Amino acid sequence: MVSIALEVTCSFVAWLFLYACLCYWSKHRSYEWSCRLVTLLHGVIVTGLSGYVALLDGPWPLTHAGSPNTSLQTHVLSLTLGYFIFDLGWCLYFQTEGVLMLFHHTLSICGMIMVLGLGKSATEVNAVVFVSEITNPLLQTRWFLREMGCYHTRLGEVVDFFFVFLFLVLRIGGGALIMYAMVTSPDPSWLLKAGGLAMYTVSLGFMVEICHFARRKILKKYGSWTSRRSKNASVKTNGHLTAH
Repeated sequence: MVSIALEVTCSFVAWLFLYACLCYWSKHRSYEWSCRLVTLLHGVIVTGLSGYVALLDGPWPLTHAGSPNTSLQTHVLSLTLGYFIFDLGWCLYFQTEGVLMLFHHTLSICGMIMVLGLGKSATEVNAVVFVSEITNPLLQTRWFLREMGCYHTRLGEVVDFFFVFLFLVLRIGGGALIMYAMVTSPDPSWLLKAGGLAMYTVSLGFMVEICHFARRKILKKYGSWTSRRSKNASVKTNGHLTAH
């Protein structure tokens, strides 16, 4: 347990040091710019690692919920836990996030601490990390595109599409399968099951916000399309009227 605590501490220090370096190298940028770069890097790294653990290294989370932690699972969760502690501290200090995101970070930290302490259930928690973090790089890319004035482009539309698609399919659909496997298995702790259900509820809250966003975007696109169509029809009609 001491070695795990040391590993988590090293992870936290590493993310904090990376953030400090980015702030130093990007003095003309905001603190949020540097923090989101750290978040983007964490999302890419942890998505790859947790995906490898869940899909290739095993054990399979839908059939082995509550199984003992493997060394690779422990390393991945320690790396992620250190990041979440850093990010929660940053969010609290700069007060940039709402209650839902703070609750999400708190649940994530408590869940990973419990799993690392118990020495089991990293299989399903690692899978939750995978389906949760896979959309994070796209979320940060959206923010950077906005900052650089490139959001309202074809690239921005592609990023938005894949963000919404992956969120609904993996975080909501895949998350539901993981939660079912966890709740129906006798091995995971009841407290971890309750935490998992709370985390999934938070994801549903995010889903509502994302669906509102998608609805607004679709309606805006539809309004723009109908406006262009009516203008084209008007031009053709005027052309016929002037032809005597």
